[in-house]
Amino acid sequence: MSISKLNQPDSTRHVSSLKDLWPFIRPYRKRMALAFVLLCLGSATILLIPLAFRDLIDVGFGQQQNVRGGLLGSLSLDERFAVLFGLASLWALTIAARYYTVSWVGERVTADLRSAVYARVLLQSSQFFETLQTGEVLSRLTGDTTLVQTVVGSSISMGLRSLFQFVGGMVMLAVTSFYLFSLNLGLMAILIIPILAIGRKVKKLSRESQDKIADASALAGEILNAVPTVQAYTQEQRETQRFTDSAEVSFITAIRRSRVRASLTALIIMAVMSTIIFVLWIGANLVHAGSMTGGQLTSFILYAALVAGGVSTMAEVWGDVMRAAGATGRLLELLHAKSAIVETKIPQPLPQRGKADIQFENVTFRYPSRLQTAALDDITLNIASGESVALVGPSGAGKTTLFQLLLRFYDAAQGTIRFNGQDIRQLSLHDLRNNIAIVPQDSVIFSANALENIRYGRPNASDNEVMAAAKSAQVEEFISRLPEGYQTFLGERGTRLSGGQRQRIAIARAILKNAPLLLLDEATSALDAESEILVQEGLDAAMQGRTTLVIAHRLATVKKVNRVIVLNQGRIVEIGSPDDLLKQSGLYAKLASMQFTL
Repeated sequence: MSISKLNQPDSTRHVSSLKDLWPFIRPYRKRMALAFVLLCLGSATILLIPLAFRDLIDVGFGQQQNVRGGLLGSLSLDERFAVLFGLASLWALTIAARYYTVSWVGERVTADLRSAVYARVLLQSSQFFETLQTGEVLSRLTGDTTLVQTVVGSSISMGLRSLFQFVGGMVMLAVTSFYLFSLNLGLMAILIIPILAIGRKVKKLSRESQDKIADASALAGEILNAVPTVQAYTQEQRETQRFTDSAEVSFITAIRRSRVRASLTALIIMAVMSTIIFVLWIGANLVHAGSMTGGQLTSFILYAALVAGGVSTMAEVWGDVMRAAGATGRLLELLHAKSAIVETKIPQPLPQRGKADIQFENVTFRYPSRLQTAALDDITLNIASGESVALVGPSGAGKTTLFQLLLRFYDAAQGTIRFNGQDIRQLSLHDLRNNIAIVPQDSVIFSANALENIRYGRPNASDNEVMAAAKSAQVEEFISRLPEGYQTFLGERGTRLSGGQRQRIAIARAILKNAPLLLLDEATSALDAESEILVQEGLDAAMQGRTTLVIAHRLATVKKVNRVIVLNQGRIVEIGSPDDLLKQSGLYAKLASMQFTL
């Protein structure tokens, strides 16, 4: 499925999309079968109650002679009440058991669906997130799955129960009085056309409403992740107004949906009640004329009420199903989304583990969102195992793109990248990325303590190994001053740490991973002069025996590398040692002159 289709409403999607939920329901089919048995038992019980009422009324009002071998036979009046109470109790128990069973299945299926969609999203390439906002994904994982849970966990069961009541009630209406049944059926047939027409309108508006809610969630997620910037530029009122406007659009759409659904409900209730009243009037005249007993009329009314209740509930359920169909479609778009990065079916093993020899062979790449400009243009570069190489150049030269291609966040349009002689497209993504450690420019700190944040580099590492990595990255220097040391919670996105401290946590994480290839994306950019010296010592130790690629804007940080690769507009324009390049009058010397003069 193309990414561009993810945000487009699909006006052709029908309730049939709900069938795609079956793989999630199938593991729990035994519980669903139990719920179905309870549903049948409960429906049969409720259909017997009007018959018991018929006999009870005819006997209680002295009309026993008109009851032809009734349901309760020759039981006394008290015994008939006891049987009626027993039927009511059985009905209540089956309803409670069925409700618990389907609710369990609904919650379980929803949890499984959320996990499956989340896992699928995590497998997507960077191209996927160029066009889909994080808030949109979160909206689908929460709001849409809740709608699915409502349908699987209650609405479908209620709908089937109402369908059984409707069908069984119609049969019993025909048995009780075919004349009244014929009148009832003719009047109810008139309701079908408006119900179907309005139901389609509800479905369309439900999908539109969910999309508007997702837009508001996406906006909120973006702004909440940038609160310091919003406050620094005093844009609180503006952003509040933007969210209010978005929420207002969601409200208007939701109200339109509610108005149509309310109209559908009112139409059904008014038509059904008018039908019941009319049929009751005819029946009352038949009782008065002696053509039927009071018990028969009572049972007919009860069956009519069951039928009416079934129709009303099915209309409500149909609205829920329409909303869930749209929600399921949105979730399935994520679940069926294909990553632009396709893994080979038969991955090859990585040769010579423990080392990293990298070759770029005539690599050309354009970002999907900027196809007119080559981010990398015919790059050929060999990096020997254990070599340290700095990538230098102005912004947009292609330095970070090289990292992204190495990690296979994107695939090169032309050319080949090799890791120890093996085309990286022939390696499994897990194997490739497991042999690469990276320290990004914008360090990511998770909502956990310091120990677990560092351990993220190698989840099975011992506490001692984590602390050793922390010492190498000069993390222990500030960890020891935290209230609970390594057990201190660092806050969401590391809000309790300075920029330099977050960067050192990320460096410790990369050191702990102990991968043969180390990527440093301006790893010391957020550090003050004193911290930079301390961290550089840790990085020097981490770089020993490893192939290291360093993206550097501050040229003072690359003096110790073996080679410098200077890029400009996606091409390699200079290669050499830092000292050799300084002696030339090329781009590196120009950049160095500008920095060191400042």
